[in-house]
Amino acid sequence: MAGTGGPVFDSTRRTEMANAFQAGGKHYDDVRPSYPLASLEWLSAGADIRDALDVGAGTGKYTQLLTGRGWAVTAVDPSTDMLEQLRHKLPQVQALVGRAENLNLPADSVDVAVVAQAWHWCDPLLASTELARVLRPGGILGLIWNQLDVSVPWVHRLARIMHAGDVHKPGFRPDVGPEFHDLQSHATLWMQVATPEDLLELVKSRSYYLKANDTIRAKVQGNLRWYLFEHLGHAPGEELELPYFTQTWRARV
Repeated sequence: MAGTGGPVFDSTRRTEMANAFQAGGKHYDDVRPSYPLASLEWLSAGADIRDALDVGAGTGKYTQLLTGRGWAVTAVDPSTDMLEQLRHKLPQVQALVGRAENLNLPADSVDVAVVAQAWHWCDPLLASTELARVLRPGGILGLIWNQLDVSVPWVHRLARIMHAGDVHKPGFRPDVGPEFHDLQSHATLWMQVATPEDLLELVKSRSYYLKANDTIRAKVQGNLRWYLFEHLGHAPGEELELPYFTQTWRARV
């Protein structure tokens, strides 16, 4: 199924940008938001699940939701630095270095496979084939994105200043292979409490910033400081409610 409305990368650019996350696991874990439980509740509703797989698991933000269900959970990520944070928080999880396109896992071994905040770093057709291989018949593929809620005007401008490239256009539909059918979506609106200083750190965890030179980084930080403290008038340490929009997509193999 062809996708629409999301970031478009060729294979070289996809690899280049994804490699920005090979290091910095501690900072990523500190500043990135978690995911709403409603995402997993919708994704797994009515399903008989024993074994779960989190691909592109990073530091385990979505993995934590999976472990809360008492399932046997395996987490896969290409970054050893990210997985170090995951292992520290979730020692009960089997954590493996790997990629969605080439999983060192047996066929028909999991009931649900999730890819949270990482599908745009995968080759969707190769990853679909490999995930379909490890899923049991009727198994669930879940694709999840946390995004700033740009329907709120001040957040829309914030996203532009932060170069938040994973904010999807209206009508977005992820690209998945022919192995999957019945693609459906669910939206969750929620709030994260954050200070202006938290947002100044959050921008440092985004691929645009990580791949930028020092001049561009300084410009982004300067623009963000001006917007938060001068234009919006927030005080240092002030708690803000930052609106998020979580998209959860579900398909079956």
